[in-house]
Amino acid sequence: MVLGALNSVVVLVASALVGGFGVHAGARLLSNARGYDHAVWTALIGALAWAVASALFGWLPLLGPVLTYVVYLGAIKWRYRGGWFTAAGIALVGWLAASLVLELLSAVGLGGFSALGVPRV
Repeated sequence: MVLGALNSVVVLVASALVGGFGVHAGARLLSNARGYDHAVWTALIGALAWAVASALFGWLPLLGPVLTYVVYLGAIKWRYRGGWFTAAGIALVGWLAASLVLELLSAVGLGGFSALGVPRV
């Protein structure tokens, strides 16, 4: 039981670090990249915003996923300088970067991770 809990913590931390890397890559490219720690916190806040918005609006046909994504982009916009297009660019670059990292980890036998704070990765 302790090993299972430890495994869950390791996966959570690794997923947050991968998600933070993705957000950091997007922010370095498109905005005022602050620090990697700022990006990890942004990824965690984005994941929480996504979860809450999905619970509240996700059941709405067509509109639910759009509202959920707008809330997620709002979290990025709140944490980094720039407008909605900058936040969308950070999210897109973050998705690409996190996907690449997860593919590389999988290629070396370290699969099973996700990118916390980067939707659909």
